[in-house]
Amino acid sequence: MSSPLSMLKKTRRIPLQVPADEQRSKQKVPFRRNLIKASTSKAKAPLKKAAPSDFELMTTMAQRVIQLEKTVKSQTQEIERKDKRISALEEKLRLQEESGRDDVERRCQQLQNQVNEMENFLGDYGLIWVGDQEDRDAAEYEEAHSSGTSGGSSFYMNFDLVLQRIRDLNILSGEGESFVERTATGAQLAKKDPVQLRLYSNGIVMFDGPFRSYQEHSTQQCMQDLMDGYFPSELSERFPDGVPFEVHDRRDEEFVFRLPWEAFPGEGQTVCGMKAEAASSQLPGKKLTTDQFLNKLPKLVVKGGRVIDVRDSVRATLQGSSAESSSVILIDTPALQAVTERQQISSAVQLPSAHDIITLKLRSEDGNHTYTVKMYSSETVGHLRSYLDRHRGIGLPGYDIISVHPQRCYDDNGQTLRSCGLTTNANLLLRKR
Repeated sequence: MSSPLSMLKKTRRIPLQVPADEQRSKQKVPFRRNLIKASTSKAKAPLKKAAPSDFELMTTMAQRVIQLEKTVKSQTQEIERKDKRISALEEKLRLQEESGRDDVERRCQQLQNQVNEMENFLGDYGLIWVGDQEDRDAAEYEEAHSSGTSGGSSFYMNFDLVLQRIRDLNILSGEGESFVERTATGAQLAKKDPVQLRLYSNGIVMFDGPFRSYQEHSTQQCMQDLMDGYFPSELSERFPDGVPFEVHDRRDEEFVFRLPWEAFPGEGQTVCGMKAEAASSQLPGKKLTTDQFLNKLPKLVVKGGRVIDVRDSVRATLQGSSAESSSVILIDTPALQAVTERQQISSAVQLPSAHDIITLKLRSEDGNHTYTVKMYSSETVGHLRSYLDRHRGIGLPGYDIISVHPQRCYDDNGQTLRSCGLTTNANLLLRKR
């Protein structure tokens, strides 16, 4: 038999039941810092989403492509519709413009014909339509542009009216009447010398000049006084009693101003050796060419038992080839080099002479130098200037190349000597610009 102590040893040991509050107190309690970190880490954790498959991607892309194709098609149709609309409107506008332009031109032509008829009717009676200020300015502007004689929008040159008023003024000034003029030995009958007045399409010339354009205010005032029936106010001090006019109507001609030619581009010498100023005046009358002038002279003259060729000596003098105290300078040119090479070659193999080489003698501006230049006739005036400038140096004032007979200025550098008429030896002059 077992003892009670053995029974106690065999009994299963069961742990004692601990209260719930005590168990809860024995659990580990986290700090506040750990709670914050845990909540933050949980909030930052992203939500995982499943990736789309290839089939879904292809389906989405196909739907978008179909939608874009529909949009492009609709926009193309809209553009075509608008283009058709624009073409129709342009055609309609063009037809309206053509019909409207024809109507306006026809109406303007009718009105212009009526105005011309009325002006001709008034002109037959010596009248001019004035109208309002605006109408007058417009009419003067139109008439001035059609005739080309207006000096501005407020001035119009009426040639017929000027001639009519001058005839009336000449009667008042006593044209053709004689008066007694005192002289050193007594008295004599004399007539008033008329004022020479030439009317051009672009201006006037009173007395012996200068030319006065219609653009100048003084010219406009003078012509306006005449058209109003008065003597020009600029002549009141010189002719207080009036003066007749001798008018030369050249309304169909345009005055062209030309610079006068210098008699000689240098200093003249008198018999006593004193310097004389070059005369710049020109004789009146028709100018003769060199040949016409020489034909008026005798060809040969016998004097002191010698036969003198007058024409050749005068021709040489006119062309400037007479012997003078000026240095002759030979300028190096390709033509001169070619001539020199031909002269150095022996007569057995001598080249044919260059028939297109000419010799030009150019007198300097002061007449102290004469430049001899050999050139091909195919060379230009620009080549001649380059040869002269290369010898004379840079920095000299500009100059013109001229010929006295005939009077001509060679200012086109691109023109050849042959086209200028310089096919033979010639004498030229240099003139300051």
